Amino acid sequence: MAIALTTAIAAPAPAAQNPVIQVGIVQRFGENLQDRITLEALPGEQLTLSFETQGQPQTVTATRVVIGLTPEQLPEATLGERVVLSNHRSFETAEYSAQQWRDRGIEPEIAQPDSWEVWANRETYDNPLVRRLLVKNLQAQGFTEVFLNTELIDQIPRTYFEANGYRYGRDTLDIRASGGRVRVTQPGDPPVTRVYGGTLRVQPNTYGTYTLVNSVPIETYLRGVVPHEIGPSAPVPAIQAQTVLARTYALRNLRRFAIDDYQLCADTQCQVYRGLTGTAPVADQAIAATQGQVLTYQNELVDALYSSTTGGITAAFSDVWDGPDRPYLRPVVDTVNGLWDINRYPLSSEEAIRAFIAIDKGFNEDTWDLFRWRNESPLAEITQDLRTYLGRRQHPMAGLTEVRSLRVSERANSGRVQAIDIETDLGVVQLKKDEIVRVLTAPRSLLFYVEPMYQTPAAAGSSAATGGAAPPASPQLKGYAFVGGGWGHGVGMSQTGSYRLGNLGWAYPRILQFYYPGTTLQPIGENLTFWREPM
Repeated sequence: MAIALTTAIAAPAPAAQNPVIQVGIVQRFGENLQDRITLEALPGEQLTLSFETQGQPQTVTATRVVIGLTPEQLPEATLGERVVLSNHRSFETAEYSAQQWRDRGIEPEIAQPDSWEVWANRETYDNPLVRRLLVKNLQAQGFTEVFLNTELIDQIPRTYFEANGYRYGRDTLDIRASGGRVRVTQPGDPPVTRVYGGTLRVQPNTYGTYTLVNSVPIETYLRGVVPHEIGPSAPVPAIQAQTVLARTYALRNLRRFAIDDYQLCADTQCQVYRGLTGTAPVADQAIAATQGQVLTYQNELVDALYSSTTGGITAAFSDVWDGPDRPYLRPVVDTVNGLWDINRYPLSSEEAIRAFIAIDKGFNEDTWDLFRWRNESPLAEITQDLRTYLGRRQHPMAGLTEVRSLRVSERANSGRVQAIDIETDLGVVQLKKDEIVRVLTAPRSLLFYVEPMYQTPAAAGSSAATGGAAPPASPQLKGYAFVGGGWGHGVGMSQTGSYRLGNLGWAYPRILQFYYPGTTLQPIGENLTFWREPM
């Protein structure tokens, strides 16, 4: 497979402005024992492999190495347990939940075995009796979704690597290329081959599998993010704005995978990162033009959230996730035409949101397909969506068989649905904020309203008793249409909206100020706080 690489960007920034970050590019290697990772040096270069043998450092040079897996049967089955305190779609809400548990006197950990989970700290609650007492006490206090995740483990995956015709069984392996670039073929269907700058490390993670971690300077990392997050066809100012946000977002979020000893992931739970494959000259130029610049508020990196399409208005942080609002993340009507005064006419009522969604021209995003949408969902689909979600959480109502109705019960000033009540045969389930789009198939964002859809049963024929026609059958609810706008959480910059602003000639500082009012552009420096725990 041919890999196209563009020329390097301008001279690298000083180390203080170009910190090295750790990105998990294959997060849970070992879930499928047949998977392989192939690492190759580029032509004329070689790889240096570093590992330990009986506690002593050892190095091997090669041009190609294959990392594989083999099952190890344990001499005796062990019990793998963790107390799951809460389960979330996003890191943002998981982090807030963790703080709440800490305030209650329970030390938490944030993990991502699949979705985001908050666990009771495994070192604190380190034996089965203590874990069971904790679950029992919390459930008695009304925390019915706390549960004990238990798994009997009789075998575990072990990594090995093959180089120069030899096989080495090691749990940890460091890989460095003489030219600073490694071609990596990752498991998948089909496998994906990309080139990564920096160094690589195979290391164990919390879930009994392994992670391939890429240590890479932030400015090199951006080459693998910017063209994939906004696209090389965007106007230059929009690409520059995206570059500042991607840099800021990465540096503020280095704590996400502390439980697994790396910092960021390479997918949409962080930012899409594809190494040096698919780099674009226009993105490289934006990286060089904004080198070391981050967006700040009172000398702290902002929560540099952004999304594809807002539907005409951005959301406040707390409209989507639990936790305190950020002063610079507030509803902004995404237009330069003054179509709607959000201060005079908030979108918290059903009448207002319907009127707003009915406007489909004059917004920065109005030429994009997902600016407005209508998706229908039959009751059977809603029922299955809800059953699957509750089953994963071991919820007491996971055995429901029928959804009877749903309604929006709370809406924010930005129009985002805050709560939706779903009536089932076992009672009412309430979904809140971004859990709504996690559970339900139909909505693309939280900016929507619902319309019931009815069907009229077939006529039953004539009445034998009276000889007359049977009374007309009452319409029956068959599902709901979700009518809304936008794609994604809608907090911060709209990527599609920035296209319009860039085409209007707005420079990137002005675009950033539009979506993040009150913020400041600054170079990375010791005077900045990357992140502080909310008070």
